[in-house]
Amino acid sequence: MVTLDLSFAHLELHDDEWIQLQPYINTAHQQLHKKETPGSDFLGWLHLPSQTLDRGLDNLLEVAAEVREHADALVVVGIGGSYLGARAAFEWVQPPYYNQLSREKRGGPEIYFAGNQLSGQAMEDLLQVLEGKRVYLNVISKSGTTTEPAVAFRVLRNWLVRQSGEDAAKKQILATTDKSKGALRTLADEEGYKTFVIPDDVGGRYSVLTPVGLLPLASAGVDIRMLLQGAREAEEKYARSDLTENPAYRYAAVRNALYRKGKTAEILAYYEPSFQMFAEWWKQLYGESEGKDNKGIFPVSVGYTTDLHSLGQYIQEGVRNLFETVLTVDYNGDEIQIPSQPDSEDGLEYLADKTLSWVNNKARVATQLAHADGGVPNLLISIPDKTEKSLGHLFYFFELACAASGLLLGVNPFNQPGVEAYKVNMFALLGKPGFEEQSQAIRERLNSLR
Repeated sequence: MVTLDLSFAHLELHDDEWIQLQPYINTAHQQLHKKETPGSDFLGWLHLPSQTLDRGLDNLLEVAAEVREHADALVVVGIGGSYLGARAAFEWVQPPYYNQLSREKRGGPEIYFAGNQLSGQAMEDLLQVLEGKRVYLNVISKSGTTTEPAVAFRVLRNWLVRQSGEDAAKKQILATTDKSKGALRTLADEEGYKTFVIPDDVGGRYSVLTPVGLLPLASAGVDIRMLLQGAREAEEKYARSDLTENPAYRYAAVRNALYRKGKTAEILAYYEPSFQMFAEWWKQLYGESEGKDNKGIFPVSVGYTTDLHSLGQYIQEGVRNLFETVLTVDYNGDEIQIPSQPDSEDGLEYLADKTLSWVNNKARVATQLAHADGGVPNLLISIPDKTEKSLGHLFYFFELACAASGLLLGVNPFNQPGVEAYKVNMFALLGKPGFEEQSQAIRERLNSLR
């Protein structure tokens, strides 16, 4: 289902440099499956696809069907892992102008995302779009106190009550949260919201195949059974640690071998605009999992061929601490041909009757050749198509590879201690109770800088 091609990496990396990591991969594999790794309390994602399919999805699909039938718009409120996976899959599967399609063609509500930033202008714009529509909210937060989604939910909930009334609003709010504790759980129980549980043993950036991702995706018409089926196939396929048989572990080993050679930044490159949010999901997965203890490969992304006209020069001839992982799909259904216009002076007649996909693929190969020659090793990850099944497989591929890669680096791939640092400063500046001392210290520090 997923193939890893190292043909464009051989100028910088020999096979024996990653093959020699096999004993370390064996150890990582054993630690993961025996739950002996740091962060072992957050390994629920490892067998999540098969367990979820075995338990069934009837309740979730029933609620999603209600949303699809009755809602004009669904707003997904969350940040980080509480929205990136769902948005990545939504934009992967559905057409880019989904919300502009007619209700008949969509077959369900318009989909919007909120709570992933603190922009008042963005919220004002969203409320204008929602005006006059029957709106459902899916608020996603384990604690219910994370600033960005909590603020957005308070604003949207207040707006919804004004629009629909207290009783109707309660029926149009869905909460995905902790099973027993937290501010959102308490509110949901008090108000009688329909609720779905974020498993205790699955961290946010690994949660796309829990109700965090599955509920909004099913509401948007994504076939979540096929998504999970693809992930279950990956779960079964990658159950052995042999690097020659397991491309997920091979990817982890190769990127660590490159890191040891000074390649400290990885660019995820894609040639389909619909992969943009998948790249954002990938960046959080690897950035939060590996960037700690002054270690880690810095994850960035580019959308080609667009970014070849902005970042191409740097990638070709800038600091040589880069390697690229190129994500491509073998078939995406595009049969649009370039028309023949013999009298045109645009110089494109040699491309007449060629498909855009064919041209795009040639651009990809040309770029890989150029970048590899320029000292940027290229890894090529291919999937057969853009179906939900392939996407589910790819989600699991990267999750498993990330866990193994973090262990090879010698870090806990399931915590994120550094995420809290900015929050302390923000709470102090906002005047949150309990942060008075930090507030005074920050004010003095800022005054000294002036």
